[in-house]
Amino acid sequence: MKLFRQLGSYMMLGAKAHAQWEIDVSTTILKSKKRLLTLAFLTAPVLLIGIVFADEIGGALPHLLGGKTAYSPAYYSTFIFLVSIAIGVGAGLITGCIGAGGGFIIAPALMSAGIKGILAVGTDLFHIFAKAIMGSVIHRKLGNVSVPLAVVFLIGAMVGATAGGLVNRALFEVNPVLSDAFITIVYSLMLGFLGLYAMVDYLKSLSAAKKTAPKGTAAHHAKVEGAEMGNLPRKLQGVKIPPMVKFDYDLIPGGRSISWVFLVASGALVGLAAGIMGVGGGFLTFPIFVYMLGVSSMTTVGTDIFQIVFTAGYASITQYAVYGFIFYTMAMGMLLGSLLGIQIGAMSTKVVAGITIRGFYAMAVLAGFVNRIFALPSKLSALEVIPLSKQAGNLLNTIGIWAFFIVIGGFSVWVIGTFLTNIRKLKGEEVH
Repeated sequence: MKLFRQLGSYMMLGAKAHAQWEIDVSTTILKSKKRLLTLAFLTAPVLLIGIVFADEIGGALPHLLGGKTAYSPAYYSTFIFLVSIAIGVGAGLITGCIGAGGGFIIAPALMSAGIKGILAVGTDLFHIFAKAIMGSVIHRKLGNVSVPLAVVFLIGAMVGATAGGLVNRALFEVNPVLSDAFITIVYSLMLGFLGLYAMVDYLKSLSAAKKTAPKGTAAHHAKVEGAEMGNLPRKLQGVKIPPMVKFDYDLIPGGRSISWVFLVASGALVGLAAGIMGVGGGFLTFPIFVYMLGVSSMTTVGTDIFQIVFTAGYASITQYAVYGFIFYTMAMGMLLGSLLGIQIGAMSTKVVAGITIRGFYAMAVLAGFVNRIFALPSKLSALEVIPLSKQAGNLLNTIGIWAFFIVIGGFSVWVIGTFLTNIRKLKGEEVH
């Protein structure tokens, strides 16, 4: 139980660090006329061409590039573009309002909209990479990055991302349903764990005494920031397999050091998660660095942001783009939607109680879990793993889809409504 609480806590901190990076990126893009013009230049031609020649383009594309008969519905349509914007808005609202990564819902949302799992993963990775490149906020965090730590970690991350891409593509070649089932199982496990922890944490915070510093406050974070380490980090840092990588000079006189073996292994795990799930792997970097390797949270946050950009870029291009597993029009739609959603969500936090936000995050993650777990029976039935009628499988899948979009849609309407009804108050705060 203690391990569950610790791991869940560090995963939440990792999700929050990634969310802050997304907010920084969004703000950087929207405040720059040059970046906005670049975004318009990339998006407008695709949208206009798609409206006029959607059917012709879809029919003419070869299988490798996502024609209508390949990874349906990978071909372009205005409806799909609007759906991608809506998904981006929903994920952005979660990121901006809750302050934790809304990217967890993107792949489940895309798969619920009918996108093949492997295409959803590739598109999500490309969307993260495009946002990072356009935002270009890495330099702001470089002071918190240990370059040797990041470089060695990235060696493992690229190996892991390659393995993740190979696994997804191999399963897709064997059977597209098998690929979807595998991605669905992975998401079910991850969302189930994180959602359960978030809900338990939320319920505890409701009954916690005011004198107790709840998790997520400065008092809790101070423990993470301190120089203390648990038994596992001490043991790993005590293993002297050269070369040793040094870091945290500002925190400890002479710094700390750890063998490259553990960094490469950690990077491989994070890269594998990114390659399979398409989420950048940031939610794992924090618990691994802090809880296992003994890296300070300040250095971890900077290194996490650094690795996300390169891991997502490498995985999206080398493992998915070159094989035709990226839905570019949808990636651009998600980028547009998330930029808007993040800003609205971030401003809404000024007029929404923190405890309410935490409750909504738990509900959003659990909605993603319900969505994937209810989609699984029909896929296992199609693979003849379990006996289930097609009608029953479709019914469960439909229930999961409706539950997911009702929760996310309801949350989105509530946040946007809160923003609009308090817009005068928010403007007043900006003036003062």
